[in-house]
Amino acid sequence: MVSVDRIPDVKGSPGGLRRDVGLIGLMWASVGSIIGSGWLYGAEKAVVVAGPAAIVSWVIGAVAIVLLALVHAELGGMFPVAGGTARYPHYAFGGLAGMSFGWFSWLQAATVAPIEVEAMIGYAGHWSWAHGFQHTDGTLTASGFVVALLLMAVFVAVNFLGVRVLAHTNSAATWWKIAVPLVAIFVIAAGNFHPANFTSEGFAPFGAKGVLSAISSSGIIFALLGFEQAIQLAGESRDPQRDLPRATLGSVAIGAVVYVLLQVVFIAALPHSAFAGGWAKLHFEGISGPWAGLATLVGLGWLSVVLYVDAVISPGGTGLIYTTATSRVSFGLARNGYAPKVFARTDKRGVPWFGLIVSFVTGVVCFLPFPSWQELVGFITSASVLMYAGAPLAYGVFADRLPHRERPYRLPGGKVVAPLSFVVANLIVYWAGWETLWRLGVAILIGYVLLGAYAWYAVSAGLPDAPRLDWKAARWLPVYLLGLGLISWQGGFGGQGHLGLWWDILVIAVFSLAIYYWAKASASRTEDIERSIEEVTVVEAPAH
Repeated sequence: MVSVDRIPDVKGSPGGLRRDVGLIGLMWASVGSIIGSGWLYGAEKAVVVAGPAAIVSWVIGAVAIVLLALVHAELGGMFPVAGGTARYPHYAFGGLAGMSFGWFSWLQAATVAPIEVEAMIGYAGHWSWAHGFQHTDGTLTASGFVVALLLMAVFVAVNFLGVRVLAHTNSAATWWKIAVPLVAIFVIAAGNFHPANFTSEGFAPFGAKGVLSAISSSGIIFALLGFEQAIQLAGESRDPQRDLPRATLGSVAIGAVVYVLLQVVFIAALPHSAFAGGWAKLHFEGISGPWAGLATLVGLGWLSVVLYVDAVISPGGTGLIYTTATSRVSFGLARNGYAPKVFARTDKRGVPWFGLIVSFVTGVVCFLPFPSWQELVGFITSASVLMYAGAPLAYGVFADRLPHRERPYRLPGGKVVAPLSFVVANLIVYWAGWETLWRLGVAILIGYVLLGAYAWYAVSAGLPDAPRLDWKAARWLPVYLLGLGLISWQGGFGGQGHLGLWWDILVIAVFSLAIYYWAKASASRTEDIERSIEEVTVVEAPAH
């Protein structure tokens, strides 16, 4: 079957990725990404924005991610290729759309690892020896910059040891990352559960807008992101058709349950004095490390020590796997002809070495005096969800043009779920706010300049794999990006406020559906889709 990106295991072979990862390795790659620094901050940030109704925000966020994960589960089974999220739009809409969504994918992956490093350094500030690593505004000092570079270097070094070592390393870290939040949930709740906390200052003091804002701006979606890591490693899966759907959906289920329980217990365990002035003024000693501070507050000093240690391990595990993802996405971009072929070269262990080096350099750039972890959450959320939005669009095209292609997992009601998930994705992007989206727009423009310059060079030099920028199949794309930005500018989430609450949601829904069906109608022809699949695929059954 031609959908298998089986790249030879021969050591030193050009473009060779080794198929060493099983179901647990795939699932743990995703779970390890989902449970990162988000659990350390998410509950506290969400309750400040939404009050106890933050529980509703988490449920909405989980449902949204499940919808997107369901679409990805079917596509991952159909096309088990490395860097899959960057390739589905390429198959469906040709070069321009593929290049665009590939850049969205790389952008979000490349920025997560350095931000997780900053989270590690921030929490390490609890210890006296790390006090000099950050300025008061959260940016790194000279010594903090050196420590950040060393941590990024560790991420890259582990990745250079090969995907088998990575899977084992990440699996060990993920067991810890799951165990610590669960211990915190049950130990803190056992003696500190106050049901009155959910209503004493109002369940939803900031109304529906607070509930919706919390989904994007407080780190809820950011915390739940990461299921796509199994998809990105599809080219290295031993049995991708069977394992990818299970790993994708299983990781989302685990993450959603853990995060909802964390939010419930965080609210219930607080003493009333911490939020007596209203949830927007929540404060207690040690709030800069919310869960560790709460453990100390309720007399569980031993647990606070564990949590401060976990505040290094959890973000570290997430940073490790996103370093992997960055190199695999750039590998996919190169295989599709959007980036120089050096990104697709692998060493004797099957590691795309140049992509790892670039991910390290990107981390160096991100460690310059940029905004703190909390301020970048909305940016990464928007970039990630914009990347995810390409999958529902591609799903609709494949359902129409490739109806008989083998699907190891077939999404029930996919023709309804796919457009619905596209609407939900655009709502999440919109709720991040205009201040976030205009910055994302600048980053997108930078990507077009970089990738566009390479495309021009490849075409001018007559390279055999020069990308074909299919403008006709992607004519909806500029309207989509500009339209989403215009609605955000006019909306009530940091914009001009000309679109009231609920009306803005209606506008986003109608706009999204119009783009969805326009994209389906404009997509590449069946023969062009099949040719695109063939061009980036090596036909060979996986070895076991």
